Amino acid sequence: MTQRVAILTAGGHAPCLSSALGALIETYDRVAPDVEIIAYRHGYHGVLTGNHVVVDDDVRRGAAVLHRFGGSPIGNSRIKLTNDEDCRKRGLIGPDETALQVAAARLAADGVDILHTIGGDDTNTAAADLAAFLEEQGSHLTVVGLPKTIDNDIVPVAQSMGAQTAAVEASRFAQHVISEHGSNPRMLIVHEVMGRASGWLTAAAARDYLAWHAQQEWLPGIGLDPRRWAIHAIYVPEIAVDVAAEAARLQAVMDEVGCLNIFLAEGAGISDIVAELERTGKEVERDAFGHVKIDTINPGKWFAKRFAKEVGAEKQMVQKSGYFSRSAAANDTDLTLIREMAESAVDHALRGEPGLIGHDEERGGELRAIEFDRVAGHKPFDTSQQWFQDLLAATGQA
Repeated sequence: MTQRVAILTAGGHAPCLSSALGALIETYDRVAPDVEIIAYRHGYHGVLTGNHVVVDDDVRRGAAVLHRFGGSPIGNSRIKLTNDEDCRKRGLIGPDETALQVAAARLAADGVDILHTIGGDDTNTAAADLAAFLEEQGSHLTVVGLPKTIDNDIVPVAQSMGAQTAAVEASRFAQHVISEHGSNPRMLIVHEVMGRASGWLTAAAARDYLAWHAQQEWLPGIGLDPRRWAIHAIYVPEIAVDVAAEAARLQAVMDEVGCLNIFLAEGAGISDIVAELERTGKEVERDAFGHVKIDTINPGKWFAKRFAKEVGAEKQMVQKSGYFSRSAAANDTDLTLIREMAESAVDHALRGEPGLIGHDEERGGELRAIEFDRVAGHKPFDTSQQWFQDLLAATGQA
């Protein structure tokens, strides 16, 4: 009997989704050409609504094209399968149904034997819940996930797909934005980088930016001064920000250099911001996962406003690289990782071995199907690493 494989992408975008889809299709076409492949549109939204496309011969032949694009051609959504209230509110399930029931019934009706989920910890552990639910109903489903997150914060995955590209793209974004330091005297620029609970992306983007900075030729006599293009502060969620102390330090930099450039992870200082808003009686919006809606509290604006007065900034600018970074096509480094993981995913799936593919930090970095019950999100960035301490020293923070 011919096996049927389903693929979905979920959560936020990352520079790997289109390529991971292409790599899975290419691998199946090479090692198991008789396998039928479908793709659910918009992640679990498509599973709940029965919306899928068939990967036909034309798509199989042209799958390499997918490596050239960012985004996801089959679409994403943020659906939490254990939040029935939210799914009901969105019209995805009926009043007497649960999302797990509806999703499991759809997978069974569609004859899916293998499900590949390309997403973060929530996406992949939800798929494991689905498989367990189906098993209780007497149906078997092999779930093999691929780790996607620009935050690089999935436990215990050493490196998530898309994160390395996102860091390089955030650096490229900053190379343009920081040139704005000359648009006004005493300019304050905050480059807000995605990263709710992990500072990895902000740190990696800063590392790439400073590597670019070190390769440039400068002409201080006419004002092309490397100090004005430097990073003067890096703030990540893992390190508390002493706003008063930093304001004093940054005022001295502003007085000397004439501008300030800050790299800020959007989750840095978030607890302080939320506490301040709640003290003033403002309600802080949260999503279906219980996460604070960061765009509604605007951390970059909060920090810019706080520092601007203290350092005597005449103008402040907040620029967010998130959507620019996460929408890029995978670079060569990520393409290598994606192809390696896709081949492993197909191999494990055909052998009926479920799990999240990744280099397991708790198993010596071995590329394997990591057990779903060991998968978690919000892995903190290790700020003790020497390369990050060197970054802090370069900004004057260490």
